[in-house]
Amino acid sequence: MVLSRVWSVALSGVDGIPVEIEADIGGGRPRTQIVGLPDAALNEAKDRVRAAVRNSGMVWPDQLVTFALSPAALPKGGSGYDLALAVSVLVADRRLPAEAFADTVLVGELALDGRLRPVKGVLPCLLAARRAGLRRAIVPVHALPEASLVSGLEILGAGTLSELVTWSQGTSDALCVPDPPPTALAADHPDLVDVVGQPEGRWALEVAAAGGHHVLLAGPPGTGKTMLARRLPGLLPGLSPEQALEVTAIHSVAGALTADAPLITAPPFVAPHHTASIAALVGGGSGLAKPGGISRAHFGVLFLDEAAEFASDRLEALRTALEEGEIRLARRDGVVVYPARFQLVLATNLCPCAPPRDADCVCPPQVRRRYTARLSGPLLDRVDLRVRMRPITAMSRTLDPEPESTTTVRTRVAEARARATHRWSPHGWRTNAEVPGPALRREFALPRETTALLDRALSTGAVTARGADRCLRVAWTLADLASHPQPTRDHVTAALDFRDRKLT
Repeated sequence: MVLSRVWSVALSGVDGIPVEIEADIGGGRPRTQIVGLPDAALNEAKDRVRAAVRNSGMVWPDQLVTFALSPAALPKGGSGYDLALAVSVLVADRRLPAEAFADTVLVGELALDGRLRPVKGVLPCLLAARRAGLRRAIVPVHALPEASLVSGLEILGAGTLSELVTWSQGTSDALCVPDPPPTALAADHPDLVDVVGQPEGRWALEVAAAGGHHVLLAGPPGTGKTMLARRLPGLLPGLSPEQALEVTAIHSVAGALTADAPLITAPPFVAPHHTASIAALVGGGSGLAKPGGISRAHFGVLFLDEAAEFASDRLEALRTALEEGEIRLARRDGVVVYPARFQLVLATNLCPCAPPRDADCVCPPQVRRRYTARLSGPLLDRVDLRVRMRPITAMSRTLDPEPESTTTVRTRVAEARARATHRWSPHGWRTNAEVPGPALRREFALPRETTALLDRALSTGAVTARGADRCLRVAWTLADLASHPQPTRDHVTAALDFRDRKLT
């Protein structure tokens, strides 16, 4: 007969699934077994839990102990079940009162001496527990800042298994309660004033921020490609409460949260090295896949510096996510879906020798073509804005107008985004880049004379159908920045000009 039931949570991507843990004592020779598709880390939990219970001053049953984790067909892994396993066996052995853990979810890893260690994914675990109707959560003390982000649950923190035992026996102050969530500090982004020259690049960055478009910056080294890319997050609006929780949940699963800043409120900026593997870029791993760089950049910026140095299979793996805003990863234990609605910024030189001026290039034409061909046509077709960066000819600004600051440009971006939101919100879209092509061609179709140049480009093969849709999205962004109710012929022409620029 089942003698105890407690709750924990299994993670599948960024979603949690409540897991009922049952413990039965007796019926065979003394040993401990776990059933319910545990992985190696979870199967080792029986040894960690037994040592933690013994070193916390309690007796482990000298009988057969069987743990059953339900749903039984759901693969389960990790060390986050340790605390729930320990409590379930102590309740089954009549050493803890079962009523103290009614409607309570337990998450945490146990050290051999009974200390509780934090685990990844506490935030999505507790969100799933709240959806399931559980009313209390007990987590390691170090995970309290993250756990406190979930409202509607009584959150308690335990430092050791002994403290949890004391609390269950009636000492209400044995466990810690979380402090109020810290006020999110304003992100300290670098300023656009620092960028010397490059008016085309600055304008493309503003358009990208206003419409959520992808950007390619191509040109000689030292012209400010990386500086511009790192200033894009400062132009983007802060995350809404729903977006902040979604992004924070992804970073929690990835183990990238810090205790002093548990809630991510600013658009993330992720810049993987060009030697990053496919798994590091889009997600992967054995069992159930873990999130990669594109998911950690959700609602933010993914910057690929020296993009032509990335292996082609890494770059091609981005194509589906660029279109759909999510990545589906199939592995041995199932398919997980991670959100990945990011803005892609590519920066590349034009050839391997990368001289300050194109006239000084010593690369043969075929070498230049081979180098730039690493950015394939299908990938570039998904990039809305392509900018050729010009060499810096003078460091002095005495003859140049005073460059605009990030604050000034961000104000215009916010106004343009507000116009787009007002227009698209009845349809559920937030930015121009999210609007499907059929909607742009039917409900929001432009007059024929406005799109005549785009139609001509389609008929001559200068752009693809996908490219034409993306030109229309950029045209709407240009109209929003100019406070026009809809794009004009000049806006469509400018949008097409952004796609016509060649790398060679």
